[in-house]
Order: sequence, then structure tokens, then C-alpha cells
Amino acid sequence: MANFAKPENALKRAEELINVGQKQDALQALHNLITSKRYRAWQKPHEKIMFKYVELCVDMRKGRFAKDGLIQYRIVCQHVNVSSLEEVIKHFMHLSTQKAEQARSQAEALEEALDVDDLEADKRPQDLMLSYVSGEKGKDRSDRELVTPWFKFLWETYRTVLEILRNNSKLEALYAMTAHRAFQFCKQYKRTTEFRRLCEIIRNHLANLNKYKDQRDRPDLSAPESLQLYLDTRFEQLKIATELGLWQEAFRSVEDIHGLMSIVKKTPKASLMVVYYAKLTEIFWISSSHLYHAYAWLNLFSLQKSFNKNLSQKDLQLIASSVVLAALSVTPYNQTRGASHLELENEKERNLRMSNLIGFNLESKLENREVLSRSAVLTELVSKGVLSCATQEVKDLYHLLENDFLPLDVASKIHPLLMKISKLGGKLTSASSVPEVQLSQYVPSLERLATLRLLKQVSQLYQTMKIESLSQMIPFYEFSMVEKISVDAVKHNFIAMKVDHMKGAVLFGNMGLESDKLQDHLTVFAESLNKSRAMIYPAPKKASKLCEVLPGLGEIVDKEHRRLLARKSIIEKGKEEQERQLLEMEREEESKRQHLLKKTEEAEKKRLAAMFEQQRAERIRKEIEERELEEAQALLQETEKHLKRGKKKPILDGEKLTKQTLIERALSEQLKERQEQEKRLQKVAKTMDHLERAKREEAAPLIEAAFQRRLVEEKVLHEREQQLEVELSRHRHDGDLKEKNRLARMLENKMIFQERVISRRQSEFDQRRVEREERIKQIIQALKQERDIKRKKIFYVRSEEEKIKKMREEEEARKREEAERRRKEEAEHKAKMDEIAEKQRQRERELEEKERLRREALLGRAPEGISKPSELPAGSHTTEPVVVAPAAAAAAAPTPGKYVPRFRRERPESSGPAPPSEPDRWGKPAPSEPDRRAAGSRAPPLQSDHWTSGSRAPPQDSDCLAGGGSRATPPDSNRLGGGSGSSKAEPWRSSRVRNPQRG
Repeated sequence: MANFAKPENALKRAEELINVGQKQDALQALHNLITSKRYRAWQKPHEKIMFKYVELCVDMRKGRFAKDGLIQYRIVCQHVNVSSLEEVIKHFMHLSTQKAEQARSQAEALEEALDVDDLEADKRPQDLMLSYVSGEKGKDRSDRELVTPWFKFLWETYRTVLEILRNNSKLEALYAMTAHRAFQFCKQYKRTTEFRRLCEIIRNHLANLNKYKDQRDRPDLSAPESLQLYLDTRFEQLKIATELGLWQEAFRSVEDIHGLMSIVKKTPKASLMVVYYAKLTEIFWISSSHLYHAYAWLNLFSLQKSFNKNLSQKDLQLIASSVVLAALSVTPYNQTRGASHLELENEKERNLRMSNLIGFNLESKLENREVLSRSAVLTELVSKGVLSCATQEVKDLYHLLENDFLPLDVASKIHPLLMKISKLGGKLTSASSVPEVQLSQYVPSLERLATLRLLKQVSQLYQTMKIESLSQMIPFYEFSMVEKISVDAVKHNFIAMKVDHMKGAVLFGNMGLESDKLQDHLTVFAESLNKSRAMIYPAPKKASKLCEVLPGLGEIVDKEHRRLLARKSIIEKGKEEQERQLLEMEREEESKRQHLLKKTEEAEKKRLAAMFEQQRAERIRKEIEERELEEAQALLQETEKHLKRGKKKPILDGEKLTKQTLIERALSEQLKERQEQEKRLQKVAKTMDHLERAKREEAAPLIEAAFQRRLVEEKVLHEREQQLEVELSRHRHDGDLKEKNRLARMLENKMIFQERVISRRQSEFDQRRVEREERIKQIIQALKQERDIKRKKIFYVRSEEEKIKKMREEEEARKREEAERRRKEEAEHKAKMDEIAEKQRQRERELEEKERLRREALLGRAPEGISKPSELPAGSHTTEPVVVAPAAAAAAAPTPGKYVPRFRRERPESSGPAPPSEPDRWGKPAPSEPDRRAAGSRAPPLQSDHWTSGSRAPPQDSDCLAGGGSRATPPDSNRLGGGSGSSKAEPWRSSRVRNPQRG
């Protein structure tokens, strides 16, 4: 493999090989350059190299080389200049298409030439033998030899391009364009096999795109531009499939569209949905799925009526008539009767799939799914107003087939309507996406339906009928066809009948005692007779029973009035709810309209901006072309000046002059002139060579003679000049000796002066060296002192920083310890306060209970439950019955500074002055009121410890109020029980009252 210093050298080498006819070597050289890892950085010459490379691949039909080269070029320019890859691929497809068209035109021209060669001449023997052996005509042979290879290469080109662009988000538009061109190729040349393969390739690309979602540079289907490109590709695929008659592939294309929209959870635009349902109608009609065909027509009608503002009344009538006739064409009975369980499951799954496709449900949930049936579609026709939009003939036909009961005249009335309907139809002018509507295609199905309706209605009236009469009633078919239709209807339990050819009669019903339908019919007839008799002979009026009704009439009127009021309120609420829903729907529609308007304005702005950019680019391109044209004209004039007039190549009038062509022409002219000048110079050089050789041959003896004479003269001259030099040297030596003798007298003075100068300079040098050493010592000492000072400063700063850091750490540790200690103290204090509060609440409950008992005892209504000692309230340990005297009650009144129960706090007697403080049992004076409050707020743990550390319980107020002895009474309980004003127990009382409020 040759190594090139620059990519341009490889291109030049390839052009040289192409000029000498070695295209394979040129292609291999460019392939080696493209696949080499040395030239992976994209440069501008790479694009020219790729253009030349794809041209060689197309000329030689080397599809494998083209694919490898394009893959390598995609790696090179993927993240640098992807537009270059786009240009190369477009050029590649253009060349392939051009070659295929040229081959096709050559084949046609060859066939025409063969056809018009000689009209009277017979075929040649070799042509006859070749046709008999090969079995093919001249056109087939020329196609196989010329067209088929290029078509194969063009198909391979499309596959290669699609494979290269399948996961490139930057070239989605080129991918879609390639797919569209491949579809048009299949359509133009009727390539059904290649179309199926192309659809499968695109389907696999989408599947891989969803499978590997984390791949780099993959297209994002959630983006509107990408989704629109993929949708356009699928709809083009659907159109081409229907035009080629590949209905199975068309149905798979419909499933592809539905699957694509299910992935992104979005619904396409109305214009695309019209194409979707229009193609579905064709597919379902071809597959004889008349029910699904009717539903597709119904959805198509809804879309056209809602979104097509240009729809004319005539086109609307045609579409509505098609919807009604398609619904009537559905078989009126279920054809799955008698099927196996597996067939029923398959049919159910098929119905679900069709329901998803027809209703375009993007969610695959099974609940709330409507059931597709003939009755449902007919109901929707009436509810949506489709029947009112149809023609009058279609309306009459619908009423005859679905509503009227005319067993003897139904066929004769339907036949002229079908004749009129078969003439209706045509191309829709205001609905371009809808195919041509021909109502005549529904006539066979409608005739079959009319036959079934007639047989059904006749079977309800008659048990037996002659075959001739039945044949006369059905003008559509022969009786053999009627018999086939009846057999299928009897098979699916639509009617019950038998044909007896021996008697020439048709037997209706199940051959039992009485037909169920006939029994129903007679019952209805009897009811009608009863009504007629009642109208002719009315029954006599009975006596009024008003007196019997009057007692309960008021109640009935009230009930009816209440019911009417309730109904009215319900109706009002329903109306309000409906109005609210309507308002919400109007708001939503308004918001959607505003949003759509905003999107439309943005799209218009983008379109205007794109148009402005396009015009700007077009203007710049035109300016560049004009500038190039001016440069080309200037270059042309300059070239005409330099070139000779006689050898100037004439310029054709119709030839397009560009800068590139003029440069190429000028270069070729300069090359030719240079070659001619080189030939002239070679001729002149040859002539001068001959002349110079002749001159030298004649001058050789003369030069030799002159050389000998020159030798003799130079020898004489040399001897004379040598003699003069010897004499001159002798005179110079004598003068030098005399000068030496004259200067020898000053030698001693010279030595003395030299020693004096050297000694003076040595002393100066020693002095300067000492000064320099001293100065260096001073500098070193100063630097050393400065370094010591700097080190001391650094040491001091570091030590201070360490001290500050250590102090900060100690402070933080102290703060953490303090915070931990405070937290623990607060937790302990909170627990003690909660315990004290609980005890206080218990005491309050006990005091309230005892006060209640005391009041009842004072009023003489002592409770029965207190008679037993075991039933005393909790906290009371007295063994004697409770006796409260008036004096004791007065003594039990609270004094200021003492604990006041809740039921005594509001009494005015409790606001007396506080008694003087007394010393406690240890001789300490009792604290005053402010001290008691401070003690109560400061030291609740001490009070709690005072009563919880010992084996005694706190004093009970029951003992204090009752005045009796107790087994667990504190030392001063007798003073409390006697009603004295002692305040010994006040500190713990006040703390027990206040601390729960603090906690």
C-alpha cells in the first residue's frame, strides 16, 4: 500500500491511473487512503476524494467498496462536518440513478432499432435458434444484459444509504428522502419483492432504534420534526403498497403507523389521519371485512366533516352515502356461531386489534373497549347525523331494510333504488386524500342483504310457499343463488327454512306445533283487536271513589310535592353541572385554540425566517456566481492576451462559461504552449551542440600550439623573477642587522620600565581583591541576618496560629461539653417536672372527689358507695367515717399563700391577708411569698427529692380536710388538719402548682 504525504497526492495518483485506463488500481488507491487510520482527521480534500471514489464505484458497479468507503467517511466527518457526508451520499445516489436511467434508455433504443431495422426481412437463423433455446424475446434479453445489472446496483445503493443513515439524528431528512426515492423506484418499475424487503428493512431500523435507546446520536422520536419525518415515510409506504396492490404489506404499514404513534403517545394531524382511514377502507374492502370497512368510513366521515372546511355539500353527501351503504353491507348475523374455542379466542384477539387500529387507541387497555358490531355502527350513524347527510335514495333504502316490514314488496321497492345508487359516485373535488367514491361496489352486498331480509320477514308470516312465488319476489338472483344464501343463513341460525324440490315448496319455521315468531305475531294481532273493540264498545264508567281516596289524599299530595321538589333540585343540579362542564369545555377549547394559534404564529415566524435565510443564501449565491463570472471573463481576456491568436481555441456560443472551465482551459493552453516551447528549445540545443562540436574540433591544434608557446614564455619569466627575489632578500637582511644593533642599547631601560609597570598593577589588583572579599562577607552577613529574622517571624506566626487553633478547639470542646451537660440537665429536669405534674394532677383529682363527697355530706345526700371502707376514694387511708363539722369546714378554708384547690379559687374569702411566717420544725423561718415563688421556680428537683427519697408519701388533702389521723401523715399534718395557718408545706405545694406550667 502506497503512503501519501497529503490526501491530494492520492487524488492526483488516482487521476493519473484513470487516464491510463487502470480504474481498478485507482479505486484501490483511494480505498486504501480512506480506510487508513493516518487520515482520520477531516479535511476539505477528503470531500473531493470521496466524490471521485463514488464515481469510480458507480462506473465499475462496486457496491461493496462504496459501502466500506461511506462507512469510513461517516466515522471521519460524523462530529466535524456531517453536511459533507450528506453531499457525498446525494452525489452517490444521483450517479446510480443516472446510470440506471441511461441503461434503460439504451435498452429501449436498442429494442426500437431492432424493431425498425427491416420490416420485410425474415428473422436470421441465429436469432431463431437463440429465441428457441433461451425462451425469451429481444426486449427481455436486452433488459437482462443492460438494465438488470444497473437496477441491482441502484437497489443496493438504496440499501447501503439506508443502512449508513439509520441511527444518525443529524441526517434524518436525508434518510427520509432516500426511503421516499426507494419507494418511488419500486413503484415505477413494479418491484414488489424489493418493496417488501424495503418495508422490512425500515421496520427493523425502527425496532433497533427502540431497542438501543441509549445509543449515541440516535434520533429522538419525541421531537416533532423527527416524528413528522418518520410518519411521512410510513404514510408514503402505505400509499405505494396500495398502488402496487400489496394489501398484506399495506395492512402491516397501517400497524407500523399505529405502533409508531403508540411509542410516542401522540395522534397525527388530521390530514394524515384522513389518508390513514382512506387506505383502511380500501384494505378492509379488499379483505371482505365489511364491518371494519364501515367503521373506517365512519371515522373518515367524522374527520372530513370536522376538519375539512372546504368540503362541499355534494362531496359530503357522497361520503355519508358511502358510510351508510358500507354499514348496510355488513352481514346481519354472527358468522362465528358453532366455532371452536380456539377460533373464538383468535376472533376476539383480532377484534381487539382491529378496534385499536380503527379507533386509533394508543392505550392497549381491554376495559371500557367498545364492541364492534353491525347494530353499534348503525346506532352511531343515526346518533352522529350521518344518515341525515346522505342522499334520499340511500335514506329510503335504509328505512326499507332496517325499519319497514314489507315481506311481499320489499324486493320490488329496493330494486329501483339500487339501480339509481349504482349510478352515483365520482371523484371528490374538495377531499383530495379520499379516493374516488363508487357506490356501485356496494350493490351486490345490498342485494344479498335484501334477499336475507325478505326471507326473514316471509318466514314470520308463512309456513309454506311455492318456489316459483319466492323466485318472483326476488328479482336479483336465480333460485339457485337464493338457495345458497339461505343455506348460509340457516347455518348461522338467522332463519329456519327447508327447500322441498319434490313438492316445489319452501317450508319455513322449525317444523314444531307452532313457530315462536308466529306466536308473537298472533299475540300482537290479538292486542290490536282488543284495542279496537275497546274503542268501538267503550266500558261503562264506574262510580267515583273520591270518598275512599280523600283521607290519604293530603299525604299523597305532600309526598308527590316532595318528590317533585327533589326531582326539581336534581334537575337543577344536573343543569348546573352540565353548564359547568360546558364552560370547562369552552375554556379548554379556547385554550387549545390559543395554543394552536400561538403554534401557528411561531410556525409562520419560523417559515418567514427560513424563507428570509433562503433568499439571503440565494442572493449570496448569485453574487458569488456573478463575481466568479466576472473573474472568469477577466481571466479569459488575460488568457487571450498571452496566447497566440492563431492557436486560440474558439469558444462556442451555447457553452456555459464558468471560472473553473476557464481555468482548466487556460491551464491546458499553457501546458500545450509549454510543450511546444520545450520542443523548440530541444531543436535549438541540438543545432548549437553540432556547432560547438565543430568549433572545438577546429580549435584543438591551435590551442595546443599556443599552450606550448605559453610554457616557454612563463619559464623565462619565472627564472628572471626568482633572481630578483634573491637579490631583494639579501638587501632586506642587511638592513635588519643594522636596526638590531641600533636598538640593543635600550634593552636594559625597557626591562626596568616593564618591572615597574607590573609591580604597580599587581598592587592595585591585590587591593581591589581584598575590597571585593570584604564586600562579599558583608553581603553574606546581611543575608544571613535577614534569613534568621524571617525564620523567627515564621516560627512565631506558626506558634501563634497553633495556640489560637488549640484554644479554639478547647473552646469548642468546652462548648460541646457544656451543651451536652445542659441537654442532660434539661432532660432530667423535664422528666422530674413531668413526674411532679402527674402527681399534682392526681392530687387535684383526689381533692375534687373529696370536695364532691363533702358537699354531698353537707347537703345530706351522701353517696351509697362510701359506706364501705374498701370503696373509699384513692389516696384516702382513714379508718373512721368522714364527719365534717361546720367549724372544720371553716377551718378548711384556704389562707393566702397556701395551695388553693380549683373549686375554691373563685371564692372572695380566699383573698385575705397572709398570716405571719412561722419557723419550720428545724427552726428555720418560713419563706415569704416572693421567696416561695423563687424557690418553686428554681428548685423543683429538691422538693421532688424531699418527698421521693424517704419512705413517706406526701401529705394527703383528705386528712387535712377531714381532720382525722392517718397512718402516713407527715409530722405537721395535725396542724394542717386543725386548720392552722402554718405554711410549712407551702414550698412544695407552690412548686407542684407552678412547675407543670413551666415544664
